[in-house]
Amino acid sequence: MIVIHSEEHRLQAGRSELNDGQLVPCYEKPARADIVRARIEAVGLGPIVEPTRHGIAPLERVHDAGYLGFLQTAWDDWVAEHGADIDALPLNWVAPGMSRRRVPRSIDGRLGFYSFDAGTPITAGTWRAATSAADSALTGADRLRAGDRSAFALCRPPGHHAGHAFYGGYCFLNNAAIAAQSLRDGGAARVAVLDVDYHHGNGTQEIFWERGDVLFVSIHADPADEFPYFCGHADETGAGVGDGANLNLTLPWGTDWNAYAQALAVAAARIREFGADALVLSLGADTYGGDPISRFRLVSEDFLRMGAAIAGIGLPTLFVLEGGYAVDDLGVNVANVLTGFEQV
Repeated sequence: MIVIHSEEHRLQAGRSELNDGQLVPCYEKPARADIVRARIEAVGLGPIVEPTRHGIAPLERVHDAGYLGFLQTAWDDWVAEHGADIDALPLNWVAPGMSRRRVPRSIDGRLGFYSFDAGTPITAGTWRAATSAADSALTGADRLRAGDRSAFALCRPPGHHAGHAFYGGYCFLNNAAIAAQSLRDGGAARVAVLDVDYHHGNGTQEIFWERGDVLFVSIHADPADEFPYFCGHADETGAGVGDGANLNLTLPWGTDWNAYAQALAVAAARIREFGADALVLSLGADTYGGDPISRFRLVSEDFLRMGAAIAGIGLPTLFVLEGGYAVDDLGVNVANVLTGFEQV
């Protein structure tokens, strides 16, 4: 399996995030990608290559042009107003009943306009790191179009919480959605996106909400209890021509492999029924029992089983790295998914 990875991920290295009422060191940090890469090299999964640059056009197929412009200039605008000694974090957000039609002139206002949390700092290198991650996913999609059975986009920062015109949850550009759209543009009639991250892929759901050509399936912790809280419920099935092309499989805190495997079997059956030509797999490993910000109970061996189950769907598959914050074990768990897939 070819692995696509850019060292420019290091340019996104936030100082702190707001968590549990206090500023804490960022859970989403460069060490995450480093340990995944090290494990992939140790097990000899496959060659690691740099992504091909694809420019901004594929990003504009998924994201709002005004939002992309904001991301490109946000750091410089922040520095002009506040200096470079602290990362850019939003001050306030739009509440129900407040108008969202006008983009504020102030950088503080624009940060709140385009974001949904204070855990996703914008830094001097955010735009370059985020575009390198998107390029990794796009290069993986290129490999599937060229006939590869699988590819792994070792993306950082992650992407599945980023929507058409918003960021949050450590995500700026939705790498999985960008890759799925690229596969559609490249000739795939139907594409499925399966998200196995502990947290609901709210951004991916929003992007494809009214699309019938891209199926989104997410297995995640019940949003009644867990981030991102405000979407990801089982009764959210899509709208318009996309009605029925969105499936949320919610699970309670404490879920172990037995319960998770049942949900994964339901997801696999829905993907087969949909008749997709390719699968994009949002690979979050924060379902691991040792993850510091999650509450499932999967063990490392379960990720081998997960990979085998995904292979059983029988589609060309692009794996795109999302979450996972038990850094010491992240490399093993991610590599186990990919190894389990390759062994089938």
